[in-house]
Amino acid sequence: MTPTTEPKKYRTAEQWQTLVDQFKDSGLSTKKFCANHGIGYANFCNWRRRLSTPDTDQPKSLGSTPQFIDLGSLDRPGQRRWDIILKLGNGVELCLSQSCVSA
Repeated sequence: MTPTTEPKKYRTAEQWQTLVDQFKDSGLSTKKFCANHGIGYANFCNWRRRLSTPDTDQPKSLGSTPQFIDLGSLDRPGQRRWDIILKLGNGVELCLSQSCVSA
């Protein structure tokens, strides 16, 4: 006799977000919530992490409004330019190295 297994249920990101929100309001431990909803613990933790990625690299004082800095004032002949790193998310960074500004 073979045990019956349910087919794997695929959820959209929106469905996972709903489950994460329900978990936050449930007051249950993660394991208990997963058991009650028939969700794999590791899968739920993975989706919870993916859906709640805070932007820890952005200073808190900037809020959600993008801030721009005019870097033109940094271009002075004979001085070195600043290194510029643009963090694009998911660990991807665009790095512009320092170079000497000629007159």
